[in-house]
Amino acid sequence: MKLRIALAQVNPTVGDLAANAALVRSKVATAQEAGAHIVVFPEMVLTGYPVEDLALRPSFQIASQGAIAELAAHLTGEIVAIVGYLDQVDGAPQNMVAVISGGVIKARYAKCHLPNYGVFDEFRNFVPGDKTLVVRIHGVDVGIAICEDLWIDGGITSQLAARKPGLVIVPNGSPYERNKDDVRLALVTKRARQAGAPLVYVNMTGGQDDLVFDGDSIVVDGGGSVIARAPQFEDGVAVVDIDVATKTSSPDVVISEDEVSVARALVPGIAVRLDDREEIWQALVIGLRDYVEKNGFRSVVVGLSGGIDSALVVAIAIDALGAKRVNAVAMPSKYSSDHSIADAQAMADATGIHFRTVAIAPMVDAYMNNLVLKGLAEENIQARVRGTTLMGISNQEGHLVLATGNKSELAVGYSTLYGDAVGGFAPIKDIYKTDVWALARWRNEVAITAGQTAPIPVNSIEKEPSAELRPDQKDSDSLPDYLLLDRVLTAYVDEDQGSVALLAAGFDEALVRRVIAMVDKAEYKRRQYPPGPKVSKRAFGKDRRLPMTSRWSE
Repeated sequence: MKLRIALAQVNPTVGDLAANAALVRSKVATAQEAGAHIVVFPEMVLTGYPVEDLALRPSFQIASQGAIAELAAHLTGEIVAIVGYLDQVDGAPQNMVAVISGGVIKARYAKCHLPNYGVFDEFRNFVPGDKTLVVRIHGVDVGIAICEDLWIDGGITSQLAARKPGLVIVPNGSPYERNKDDVRLALVTKRARQAGAPLVYVNMTGGQDDLVFDGDSIVVDGGGSVIARAPQFEDGVAVVDIDVATKTSSPDVVISEDEVSVARALVPGIAVRLDDREEIWQALVIGLRDYVEKNGFRSVVVGLSGGIDSALVVAIAIDALGAKRVNAVAMPSKYSSDHSIADAQAMADATGIHFRTVAIAPMVDAYMNNLVLKGLAEENIQARVRGTTLMGISNQEGHLVLATGNKSELAVGYSTLYGDAVGGFAPIKDIYKTDVWALARWRNEVAITAGQTAPIPVNSIEKEPSAELRPDQKDSDSLPDYLLLDRVLTAYVDEDQGSVALLAAGFDEALVRRVIAMVDKAEYKRRQYPPGPKVSKRAFGKDRRLPMTSRWSE
């Protein structure tokens, strides 16, 4: 028998129960118009995800319970909706899915395996479930799991497989990171083969603080072959006809026994995968867009120096918000080169962003006339004057300040607290300097291929990086070559390799000691840096939690 399933790949907002319920109702209507028998939504779509410690608030638990009951009462058609929400069971919060039919919640399933690694703290926020659920819908015995349930070998999915479901449905809140789509597909394939049944994997989209959800919803048959795959980073409803067996199990709940048919079978679509650079770009753009929109900002402001980092941040902001919502400020000092000012102006001219110049020399002189500052302290006062200038403009005009530091700089502490580290969001904090160059070149290539003006000046990409805080300064005066530095940082930060492993990999001992010392010493700076979208396997922040005060050294 063919069952028509709608995969609602949507972007909820944490805490906005009314808007999320309206989003669900809208997509249920879309699915009904398409003739779907079941519509599946992502994990905790009604509350948004992750809710973090909101899950522990009784007021929020009760509000979510009320919202799911009210939503169910509105869903009175024949279609069955699988909707994630926060429940309260025996006074404790649970990550739950409701199975809704005919205006009534017919069944509930609580997530059994709670992730407690990387960016996840679900042991802190939820109580796990301990039972499988199989619901009979049009004679098909549908097993349900939630996200992490799928990842655990020998766990609840093994118990579910033993019950021989005719279809497995898995709502997810799985954040993006590089190359994760390949891991997901392998996992979905494995679990479908284990169950001997088709599997529907539905993921959310959009940004939530420092996480980005990339969709990439998947349907595979019982042999693990891909039937359909939704586009990455796009909202929408994918409708798929799936061949399923009926009455394969002993269900916990029977919603309907009558078998159904589809008048005209749909041709399934498998979206083309994005390449690595476009994936990262989309994650950065959507992460920034949703942080701005969901927090109610109208616009952003960036210190545009003429260098590659600030130029890339401006390009991301333009793609996320449109040029007219992007404000750039050049803040030249007596050490700023003519080409830096010219490159900043060239980018403004090419893109149509709002642009102004604020000379900082008079402000720096005011500090220097009243304080004795020499060497690094004198250099850093320039960065802090720039930071204060941006925050003043933000305060006056209402823009969100974007920090422009990259992961290489954050790793080794190559930034000034309350200077270039100021801001409310940091779009490139999880990409290394080598990625910055690669993405800048790629974005220009995309523009040129489309017959548009390249947004980023070539000189900003090709010139040697410099903070321009003293005469003839170069980043290479203080740091190893970025090509080499990023290799060491990837091994030490992303892969968590220690000094012994780094030396065994062939890195120079003096280089290893130097880089590790810089990274470890800069933990206190990273704790004070703005949030930004996670795109790597291990981002600074929740992914990598190390003490600021520590005498341990590799």
